[in-house]
Amino acid sequence: MIKQSLALLLGTSLLATGSIAIAQPLTAASAATMEHHEKAEMTEGEKMKALFAKSDEEGLKRNPIGALFRGDERYADQLGDYISDEYFAKEKAAETAELAALMKIDRSKLSATDKIAYDVFKRDKQQALKGYSDEIMALTVVRPVNHFSGFHTFYPDFASGKGAAPFKTVKNYEDNLKRHKQFIVIGDRSIGRFREGMESGVVETKLTIKNVIEQLATQIALGLENSPFMAPTKNFPEDFSEEDKARLTGEYEAATTEIFAGYQRMHDFLENEYLPVARDEVGLSGMKGGAILYENLIENTTTLPLKADYIHNLGISEVTRIKTEMEAIKEEVGFDGTLPEFFEFLRTDEQFHPESREALTQAYYDMGKKVDAKIGEQFKVLPKSPLEIRPYDESIEKFQAGGSYQSGTPDGSRPGVFYFNAYDLPSRNTSGITTLYLHEGAPGHHFQISLAQENTDLPNFMRFGGNTAFVEGWALYSEKLGFPMGLYTDPYQRFGHLDDEMLRAMRLVVDTGLHSKGWTRDQAIQYMLDNSSMGKTDATAEVERYIAIPSQALAYKIGALTIQRLKKEAQDALGEKFDPREFHDQVLNTGALPMTVLESKIRDWIESQG
Repeated sequence: MIKQSLALLLGTSLLATGSIAIAQPLTAASAATMEHHEKAEMTEGEKMKALFAKSDEEGLKRNPIGALFRGDERYADQLGDYISDEYFAKEKAAETAELAALMKIDRSKLSATDKIAYDVFKRDKQQALKGYSDEIMALTVVRPVNHFSGFHTFYPDFASGKGAAPFKTVKNYEDNLKRHKQFIVIGDRSIGRFREGMESGVVETKLTIKNVIEQLATQIALGLENSPFMAPTKNFPEDFSEEDKARLTGEYEAATTEIFAGYQRMHDFLENEYLPVARDEVGLSGMKGGAILYENLIENTTTLPLKADYIHNLGISEVTRIKTEMEAIKEEVGFDGTLPEFFEFLRTDEQFHPESREALTQAYYDMGKKVDAKIGEQFKVLPKSPLEIRPYDESIEKFQAGGSYQSGTPDGSRPGVFYFNAYDLPSRNTSGITTLYLHEGAPGHHFQISLAQENTDLPNFMRFGGNTAFVEGWALYSEKLGFPMGLYTDPYQRFGHLDDEMLRAMRLVVDTGLHSKGWTRDQAIQYMLDNSSMGKTDATAEVERYIAIPSQALAYKIGALTIQRLKKEAQDALGEKFDPREFHDQVLNTGALPMTVLESKIRDWIESQG
């Protein structure tokens, strides 16, 4: 998964996208070009590019935090709003105006690449407007926080010196203090949104709110000394004066104390007022208006008009297929027992558990070297941005997934980061190391996101935006590239690959089970334990993630199956002329496309190859 996308941070109708969609600065050259175009007759392509540039720049002003993820510090002293009625009204007005402007452009007069950009922009605006409808907003805005989405899950790392925010100058440190004040405001406004939901009857689950209460208590218990908000004061740049260091340390202590007070207000409100009225049912099927919201989220996430029943049955068929392949590996390694007994063997035998955090880290370093040695066989264009490998910070690891990716900057000044989870080491299984690295690191999220944002020929909404089906579908597809690269010679690593593929197939069953069929948390956890070698810790974290962010987990398998199908179409049509490097370039060189747009693009490419 992509670590903390802006959409997931907010937990609102912005869940339409699965990656951070934010803007690049409008350069003097581009501004001059736009001014020239206003005076001269513009082609349809020029009109569209001018629209994209205007949309990009105005979007940045409304969403200033996004700039820092690209290394743009023009609005670095602002965190943004993201939660008020005024903010949502401005977003909706912008989407409406931009869609209207696009519809005035004659698509038939655009180049092939520009037609792709047109189609993506149009779909993005249409889907965003569905999310801003009164019906959907009434179901999303009043649930601003759960344990997987909300600024409280994102901001501590962001402000710690380890995230996207820079800490190189005195101004960087002062900007962070200004953002702290806005972070506290967002927390207090979130309480107000929760109260609106209490009045309308649209509330979060008891399970997710209990987790948030624990998260807040954990942060408060760290105290000033160990808080991530104080971390920048322990790593001052060498050129800072002693006077600045002392002043900033005092100001950071005061700001962190205020943040803790805000945490306490949220903690006490949730525990004393909200938890008693939160709903017992964990799925959207048990929430007022939940069925309507889930249908909207499915289309948003998969970029396809699919129904919950179809996805549920597809998941069951994939689970059956993968179990058959698992049985074959069980026989290959000579295990004498049933598949569930083999799962238990993998869960409990010491050979499959990392000896230490350091040993697990080294195993991922080693895997990175193996991938680097083979990657040129599958890709002709490699990212310029470096990739770092890190465990999650121990203060947040308990509630994190097994791994995730945080994007770097387009110029490579901040690397992409593959995070892995080292919490509860006895529950971690080393057989999944290969496939997790391929998914979260290279050539998965790191390649897809880096290559898109490094491609300056694309409009910024395609460089930095996207959709979850493509982003996560590509990452899951990337796991299978371990086979042609010769990384699955160990049968247990192959089984780990199947186990991870099983996870994505089970997600189709479990997510739809929870949100459309009334499944309970325990029922969903048991299904995952029965059909894979997952430990209970991982299965519980996964299920509670699906409860917190409905439909997001559907994107992986739906997207991957689409890319696999298109690859087979290309192989069948091109025969010996098929080159995986060319195919992968076609899939990646226009950013994260909706599945319908990707299908059209690849089929046009196949036809162009004769």
